[in-house]
Amino acid sequence: MTSPTTPWDLPAGFSWGTATAAYQIEGAVTEDGRGPSVWDTFCAEPGRVRDGHTGAIACDHYHRWAEDVALLADLGVDAYRFSIAWSRIQPAGRGRPNPAGLDFYDRLVDALIERGITPTPTLFHWDLPQALEDEGGWLARDTAARFADYAEHVAARLGDRVRTWITLNEPFIHMAWGYALGVHAPGHTLLLDALPAAHHQLLGHGLAAPVLRAAGAERILVANNLTPVRAASDSAEDRAAAAAYDTLHNRLLTDPLLLGRYPDLSAYGHDSTALPFVEPGDLDLIGGSLTGLGVNYYNPTVIAAGAPDAPLPFTIGEITGVPRTAFDWPVVPEGLTTLLTGLGAYYADALPPIWITENGCSTAEGYDDPERIAFLAGHIAAVGAAHKAGIDVRGYFVWSLLDNFEWAEGYHQRFGLVHVDFATGTRTPRASYRWLRERIGAGRPE
Repeated sequence: MTSPTTPWDLPAGFSWGTATAAYQIEGAVTEDGRGPSVWDTFCAEPGRVRDGHTGAIACDHYHRWAEDVALLADLGVDAYRFSIAWSRIQPAGRGRPNPAGLDFYDRLVDALIERGITPTPTLFHWDLPQALEDEGGWLARDTAARFADYAEHVAARLGDRVRTWITLNEPFIHMAWGYALGVHAPGHTLLLDALPAAHHQLLGHGLAAPVLRAAGAERILVANNLTPVRAASDSAEDRAAAAAYDTLHNRLLTDPLLLGRYPDLSAYGHDSTALPFVEPGDLDLIGGSLTGLGVNYYNPTVIAAGAPDAPLPFTIGEITGVPRTAFDWPVVPEGLTTLLTGLGAYYADALPPIWITENGCSTAEGYDDPERIAFLAGHIAAVGAAHKAGIDVRGYFVWSLLDNFEWAEGYHQRFGLVHVDFATGTRTPRASYRWLRERIGAGRPE
């Protein structure tokens, strides 16, 4: 293993970046041929998003992208994770690509490369074209095939310059919040009947991976939201509940990718070897298709046993005695070390190199954000500790470059290194932006 070169115990060549998502920053939802996505529909339904906020304008990145690339260059990052809006490329989710949509991302990729920043696009960050949702969305197997077609169009335009691709962002969260619990688009409340949406996302990835490789991809990742799970007590019931939750949140969308099989789902009444939505050959496509694993980390999860008649075999508890973000999420940097070393122990030689594809926190609206600085310092040190323990972790993307549309929370949560005045679009770098710029440049964690 390469010797660390900084007091953070990070390897030589470690990559620094920031991350965003199309619906959260772009705006321009009806311009240049873009079709509606599930989030446009969801935002238009009263009561779905706090205070009726929408992503119609967001950060106006569609028009101000050059300004945002300049912010990235000034920050000193060497990579930028952004997502491509499927409905900007194929307004109805299928058919010939929209030239204006491809042109937009073509310009963005060129501008990043000119500044020495590696473009790292995510193909799907939750904004499915509404036309595909009308045909069943990710509950329909055909959506996986449509995703592969979409990936082929994008790769044909950008693959000569893009070498790292992320196919899916947080497929578990999209399934759980969008299809099982209904708090995100498309707003279904299917509970465990949402499981096909998980598999069809993975199948879409499996179908897209060879397309991307044929276009010159060197790295293909899925960005999974993962959490270290703690039992609320040492009781057998709580420990069993914690194991069941760990299976659902962490293993359901990772085991098929790395091990070529689904984990034991008996706690949920399913035989993982005979899932009705898994067809012969699916797991051969999915398994072994990654050359890197993206890890999105925000906090651990405490789990207790559920009530005997509850639809799920667990309840989620509270973590106390730690700082909390403006989103009221607990701040536990050492949980990231635990998570990464746990992945190494569980997957062993099947674990590919890891990139932290999201990590960040929401703070108050102002420009001084010591809480974010402390959050980033603690979590970057936690990545260093995992690397020192033998985990091959190669990069870290801060969520997020900009304050943005935070899904069902609208504009009430501010995750940006850069403050955005949503009335004017004005960008103002925060103290954390300057702090990170200095630390990237100097290689020091103070």
